[in-house]
Amino acid sequence: MKSFHFLSIITSVIFCTSCIKDKPPVDNSKVDTSSSGVYITNEGTFQFGNASVSYYNVADNAVQEDLFKPANNRDLGDVAQSMCIYNNKIYIVVNNSGKIEVVDSKTFLSQGTITGLTSPRYFVPVSDSKAYVSDFKSDKISIINLSNNTVSGNISCTGWTEEMIFSSGKVFVTNQRRNKLYVINTSADAITDSIVVGYGSNSIKEDKNGKLWVLCGGDDNLKIAASLHCLNPLNLQVEQSFSIISGSPWRLKTNGSKDTLYFLNNGVFMMPITGALPSQSFIPAGNKSFYGLGVDPVSGVIYVADAMDYVQKSTVYRYKSDGTLISSFKSGITSGDFYFKP
Repeated sequence: MKSFHFLSIITSVIFCTSCIKDKPPVDNSKVDTSSSGVYITNEGTFQFGNASVSYYNVADNAVQEDLFKPANNRDLGDVAQSMCIYNNKIYIVVNNSGKIEVVDSKTFLSQGTITGLTSPRYFVPVSDSKAYVSDFKSDKISIINLSNNTVSGNISCTGWTEEMIFSSGKVFVTNQRRNKLYVINTSADAITDSIVVGYGSNSIKEDKNGKLWVLCGGDDNLKIAASLHCLNPLNLQVEQSFSIISGSPWRLKTNGSKDTLYFLNNGVFMMPITGALPSQSFIPAGNKSFYGLGVDPVSGVIYVADAMDYVQKSTVYRYKSDGTLISSFKSGITSGDFYFKP
């Protein structure tokens, strides 16, 4: 299961030494996070409580592999699933610990901890005082009061809810256990509609025209193929659908101009929003275990994380927009996602 690897992986791995194209950056506890760079959420090893958030400084090629523990003198927790940068705060969703850590975006000092969550996945703010959190196990979307960092309520939603997006005054929710995208009225805190897409939707992004793209992983056991869909958030109509013959694609991303889509399906696939579904990967994985993906909205540099064996530190590769390898560096264990400094 993607983003939720199991302890059995640990017992079967053979520790190995990886090769890096360039000399890796030095781990520096005083990396300047005020400069241009990227935050990296590292899930850690499931049930080991060794999740972290790294920061890569583009200007001097330096990386700090853990921002949270040095600032707060305690571990982040078990499985850093995702994070959100909002109103000078960073919300780190720690899945298996059932919490969200709130830190100052400049110092990474704790501003509070949101508890009372079952298995949180993704966080989306809908106003300065309210946010929603999707969940793997609880069959509900949690409502968060951002004024006091508490759970103020919930919205029933059966299934494993995953990525969400706030668009056209509504929140659209993906669901890995259904073939529907759910629509939440943020004023009423209620699901008011659903849109039939492919089975197993896992990620959603908005393009330059305001259209929403939904990536669905399908299900091998149910013999349901993966798919990609484009819909209009105003009238809730699906305008385009693409069937993906093989694999379980995920990690849908866009570039800065929002005219090109990227996703992982073993390798990295690239697709213009006006083009056809690609038949082969843009950046082949080869013998790498590509697990995390990000695209710098300013430079267009593509970041891809190789999770290795999910026990040793991940290797992050940086590619030009044409797919040419620039460099690589070590991050934390199981690097899953990238968040570019606003």
